[in-house]
Amino acid sequence: MVSQPDRKRGRGGALVPSPVKREALALHLPVTDRVDDVMDAGVELGVVVAFGRLIKPHVLAKVPMVNVHFSLLPRWRGAAPVERAILAGDEVTGVCLMAVEEGLDTGGVYDREEVTIGPEETADELRRRLVEIGTGLLVHRLRSGLGEPVPQEGEATIAAKINPAELELDWSAPTASLHRVIRLGRAWTTFRGRRLRITRAHRPVVAALPVGPPGTLAGPMVRTGDGALELVEVQPEGKGVLPVKAWLNGARPAPDERLGG
Repeated sequence: MVSQPDRKRGRGGALVPSPVKREALALHLPVTDRVDDVMDAGVELGVVVAFGRLIKPHVLAKVPMVNVHFSLLPRWRGAAPVERAILAGDEVTGVCLMAVEEGLDTGGVYDREEVTIGPEETADELRRRLVEIGTGLLVHRLRSGLGEPVPQEGEATIAAKINPAELELDWSAPTASLHRVIRLGRAWTTFRGRRLRITRAHRPVVAALPVGPPGTLAGPMVRTGDGALELVEVQPEGKGVLPVKAWLNGARPAPDERLGG
């Protein structure tokens, strides 16, 4: 198995293996971070899932590989297809089982399945569904045979990695856009000069708008550029995730305080 190299994490800077490597070691599977190592491992077929690195032609020439990709290719080729689909407001996405080529997610598709994106569904929730579907596609094809891949058709779009700046909430933006950012799971704003992560929020059907500029709080409601969002869960800096009611009871925002100010 090939996984990402161990990375320094935590205050002590200790090297920590990736979750995939940790699980593989628990199952007593050999693990490396060098793709070339698979060439002499007697591998008949490689399976790639969210690997994040291009595989060189000399490796693919010896070991054919398939990729479980979480989008309907050629839409959202690249590193963050789930997040980009949500940010774009896509109502449908899916999974493709595709041939690995040197290019970025350019290979032909062996199988695919579409899914509807729920209006409140988070990136983590959607990804869990896609993993289950993709696993089923992979197992089915391994049992029945891959067959010949079908070339991708249509306009390609690139799912670039999410820039941390994209996760800062600009409360003057439209409600729908803010809600999509929050659904990614790492959205943040500031309150009293400290970061406040917004981990879950709803778009209310009908709501009394907070009086004031964008970011103004009225209970769990926050004024946006064109309406309001209802906060559900937040995470103050240095603390765990809290129901918004518990946070409000502790913070007690004054009438003139607002988020992002």
